[in-house]
Amino acid sequence: MNIRHDQNASDVVVGLDIGTSKIAAIVGKLTNNGQVEVLGIGTYPSVGMKKGVVVNIEATVDSIREAVTRAENTSGISNIKRVLVGVSGSHIQSINSHGTVAIPNKEVSHEDIDRVMQNAQTIKLPSSDQILHVMPQSYTIDGQEGIREPLGMSGVRLEANAHIVTGSASALSNITKCVERCGLEVDGLVLEQLASSDAVLSEDEKELGVCLVDIGAGTTDIAIYHEGAICHTHVFPVGGDQVTGDIAYALRTPTQAANDIKVKYACAHPQAMHEDEDIEVPSVGDRVARCLSRKSLVGVVGPRYAEIFEMVEEEISKAGYANKLAAGVVLTGGSSQVQGLVELAEETMSMQVRMGFPMGITGMLQDVCHPEYATTVGLLLYARDNLENIETIQPPQEIQVFEPERPKSSAASRFFNYLKDKF
Repeated sequence: MNIRHDQNASDVVVGLDIGTSKIAAIVGKLTNNGQVEVLGIGTYPSVGMKKGVVVNIEATVDSIREAVTRAENTSGISNIKRVLVGVSGSHIQSINSHGTVAIPNKEVSHEDIDRVMQNAQTIKLPSSDQILHVMPQSYTIDGQEGIREPLGMSGVRLEANAHIVTGSASALSNITKCVERCGLEVDGLVLEQLASSDAVLSEDEKELGVCLVDIGAGTTDIAIYHEGAICHTHVFPVGGDQVTGDIAYALRTPTQAANDIKVKYACAHPQAMHEDEDIEVPSVGDRVARCLSRKSLVGVVGPRYAEIFEMVEEEISKAGYANKLAAGVVLTGGSSQVQGLVELAEETMSMQVRMGFPMGITGMLQDVCHPEYATTVGLLLYARDNLENIETIQPPQEIQVFEPERPKSSAASRFFNYLKDKF
């Protein structure tokens, strides 16, 4: 499906990231040399989403509409009609599959590649799920493995390894329903960490082996690449909102005040804090505000992020890629922007870690080259690279509220013991 727009022709694309804490819409233009120029951005607080899933349609619709309107105003492009949407949530699952077909003309054609990919996605799914992505990893022709582009090669038997991403049909349909209620058409739904990978990972990292960790407000999404192909994806139902909740509980302060303190003062590792300072902590109700040492935040923030990194490390091991990620870990997402987080991640996972910023675009770089916009920028890059392959999903169904259980870990236990002793 062609996802291009009608503004002055046909080179404008719009990425829409419907997150738990904010909605972000970025307008981009495809240039003649294959670049994406950012024309405008609109953000608005997200109301109606929880851990990547719609829990209030009307509130979500209002937030999307406001974000898109702001994107129209900053870009000078009126009447946006079509968007590419990022999705996440604990309902997202993934599996690696295999397909095999005969090559009737002894030379691999586009039709042969389509058939083997169709064969690879013949898997048993729960009736409530649907396939979101089918991504080729490698091909084999007559026993010759590791082929990345089989078109035109000779042989009689074509095999394909594919990574398949699935999601709850009702959860995906509710996202689509919200967007369509804003008068917009959904050109496609894209897994958020897949979009973020396009924005922050280099081809060398994907070749050597790397794990992207996209920490949002409601979820933490990972994508593992090895030998240039995506190998594993997973979504954890924990993110920056849990850190905010920990601060609110530990410091006995309102949630909004806790979030402001997290953004301005939070530090995840003591060695990253060069000097201490006192911070004012609002109290609940009409109680008098208090002053606390900023260093005390490390004992609150650090354990929660350590818990996330322990879960990531365990998932990497379960997927079979422990000691195979030579390029280490790349952090991104709005809740990754905490001082000392790279140091904590390296200490917890014993791998090299860097912060990932969106790249590969031109235009409003100062406004969008931040980890919180990795998914939205990635949607523009994904649109550029997949103009003819994006398909819309099925008509929306009834809303489904999904509330996963809170994960537990040794870091979580340390955190609650800390609260008991400290506060």
